[in-house]
Amino acid sequence: MSARARREQLLTVSRQLFAERGFEGTSVEEIAARADVSKPVVYEHFGGKEGVYAVIVDREVEALLGALTGVLSSRAHPKVLVEQAALALLGYIEQSPDGFRILSRDSPVAQAAGTFSSLLGDVSTQVESLLASQFASRDLDSELASLYSQMLVGMIALAGQHWADVREPSKEVVAAHLVNLAWNGLSRMTKDPALMSLPEGETIAQEPGETV
Repeated sequence: MSARARREQLLTVSRQLFAERGFEGTSVEEIAARADVSKPVVYEHFGGKEGVYAVIVDREVEALLGALTGVLSSRAHPKVLVEQAALALLGYIEQSPDGFRILSRDSPVAQAAGTFSSLLGDVSTQVESLLASQFASRDLDSELASLYSQMLVGMIALAGQHWADVREPSKEVVAAHLVNLAWNGLSRMTKDPALMSLPEGETIAQEPGETV
């Protein structure tokens, strides 16, 4: 086996183990045993399990971020963008379940160039620019686009994590329901939302000169 082929074999084996057991539950001994090589071979290629893990995380982040960025960079109607982003995430989960399990766990490896939370932050930044322009066109506060982008991306990501475990209904049905909740909420936004009820004795914070 060539050095390149051996490296890819070790990555494939390690990816399966990290998905099954997590980073802490996987050892270099197990990686070597499953790949049918000695431990020094793993160290030679990656310097240890941290190195293997970092490469795997980098690849998965690149794949998922690429899919989401490709969708969000199109000039489709905003509702279609929400739909396509949901389908892109669910499609990645369907095609790369091991990769998603690895990404959605907290990464203990500082040198890994990306975690699920940082990836979602990158996506939220892209969504923020889309929402800001929509807010401005509807006379809403565009400075709140950052907050709303976090909520929107977080909702889709959490639904994706749930769907990764249950795998029903189909990803198309899940995406339709996500868009139903997200878009109907966004399309009916009010300029100054207020809570219907507050704990006794509390009031809504007001700006100087503002009345409630």
